Amino acid sequence: MPALQSAKVIPISSRWTDASVRRLQLPAGKNDFIHWDPDLPGFGVRLRATKASYVVQYRFRKATQRESLGDVRKLTIEEARKVARQFFARIELGMDPREEKRKAEAATEEAKLTFKVVADLYLKAKETKMRPSTYKAANAYFEGKWTALHRKPIKSIDRRMVAEQLRRIVDNHGPTSAARARSNLSALFAWAMKEGLASANPVLGTHDPVEGKQARDRVLTDDEMRIIWRQCPDDDFGRIVRLLMLTACRRDEVGRLRWDEVDLQTGRLLLPAERTKPGRALELPLSPTAHQILKSAPRRLNREFVFGSRGGGFGAWSWCTLALHGRITAAEGRPLPHWTLHDLRRTVRTGMAKLGVKPHIAELVLNHVAHRTGVVGVYDHHDYFSEIAEALTRWEAHLLYIVAVA
Repeated sequence: MPALQSAKVIPISSRWTDASVRRLQLPAGKNDFIHWDPDLPGFGVRLRATKASYVVQYRFRKATQRESLGDVRKLTIEEARKVARQFFARIELGMDPREEKRKAEAATEEAKLTFKVVADLYLKAKETKMRPSTYKAANAYFEGKWTALHRKPIKSIDRRMVAEQLRRIVDNHGPTSAARARSNLSALFAWAMKEGLASANPVLGTHDPVEGKQARDRVLTDDEMRIIWRQCPDDDFGRIVRLLMLTACRRDEVGRLRWDEVDLQTGRLLLPAERTKPGRALELPLSPTAHQILKSAPRRLNREFVFGSRGGGFGAWSWCTLALHGRITAAEGRPLPHWTLHDLRRTVRTGMAKLGVKPHIAELVLNHVAHRTGVVGVYDHHDYFSEIAEALTRWEAHLLYIVAVA
C-alpha cells in the first residue's frame, strides 16, 4: 500500500467503501494515525508506515481499550464492520473481549499440549532416573497401549476415556498387561500434575484390571524342571533359561547381561544397581555349571551384550518361549500346565528352603532387601558372599540331580 507514506490527507465524507479505505493516507508528520468511520463510532482504520488495519476502540470497566480486527487487505469494509458490531454487542452484554481472547489463546495452547507431547516430556525427565528396562517398558506402553490418546489434549483426557481404553487392553492383551499400562499412565499423570501440565489424574477411580486376582504362586515340580532343562535349545534362549534356573535372577537381568558384568576369572556376576529391580547392586557367585554356560557363550564382534543378535540384549522372549513350549509338547506328548520364566525364580527360592538354606540367605540370593531394613540394615554390613555361594552350590547339586534322573 504505497499511498500510506504520503503526508496528504484526503477527507472522506461519504460512506466508506473498499476503494475509499484503500485511499486513506497518513497525515503529514504522522507515522501512526487512526481514521474513524463516520457511520460506526469506535470503528476505524489505523494507518502506520507499513501497515493498515481495522480497529475498534471502546470503554470497558472505565478503561479505554483498543483491539485490532485484521489487515485491510484481508477483510472487506463490510466484513470488518460486521466483526466490529459483534464486538460492541459483546461489550454491551458485559463481556470482556480481552478475557475472551485470553481464553481462546489458552485453549489453543492447551490443544497443542497433547498426550504424546507430555509423554515425551515425562520420558525425557525420567530417562536417567529409571532403570533401562523400566524406561523401555514405560515407552512401550505409551507408544503401544495408549496410542488412542496420543492426539488428545492432556487436559481433555478424563476417567471415561481411560476406562474405555483399559477395557480394550484387557480384551486384546489380558489383565496383567492392562494393569501395567494403567500403572505407567498413572505415574505419568502424577508427574504432569506436579509440572502444571495436567490438573487431575484421570486414572484414579478406574478399575485395577488385576484387583482381586490371586497373585501367581506357581512352583514347578522336579519333573517339570527336568523337562524344561532337557528341552532348552542350544542357543541364547536355552542358555538364558538354564541360567535363570541356576541363579534365580530376573529375566532381564540375564537377558540384558553385558560382558563387563561377567567376571569369569573369579566366577561372579556383577549387576549394577540400575539394572536390578530393588535398585541394589548384586554380586552373585557363579556355580560351576552357570560359569560353564557363560564361558561357552559365543563372543560376538563389537557386541557388549552376552545374549541377543542386536544391541540391547535378548528380545525374542515371546517367540522363543512358544518354541520351547512346542518342543516340550512334542517330547512329552502334552504341554506342561501354564508356567512363566518368573516361576523359575519362585521355584529356586522354594527349593532352597527345602534344602535347608536359611531364609535370609535365600532372600539375598534373590536380591530381596527386606532383611536390610530397620535395625538390621543399620548394624549388619556383612555381605554374606560365602553363604550365598554355598546356597547356590547346594541348589545346583539338587538341580543337576533331578535333571539326571531318567
